Amino acid sequence: MTGLVFLLPVALGLGLAGLAAFFWAARSGQFEDLDGAALRILIDDEELREAIDPITNKVLHHVE
Repeated sequence: MTGLVFLLPVALGLGLAGLAAFFWAARSGQFEDLDGAALRILIDDEELREAIDPITNKVLHHVE
């Protein structure tokens, strides 16, 4: 019984910390570009002067 007094608040605290981390990630835009990293490997830097993300239409990088 004394274990529950310790473990229950710890479990609730960890759950709330995970929920807070999820909401922080969602608000800061961590989940906006899910396919960008997968498509970046297909871009050939020698042929293109700039790589454009097909989802957000933002320039990923410039090739000089």
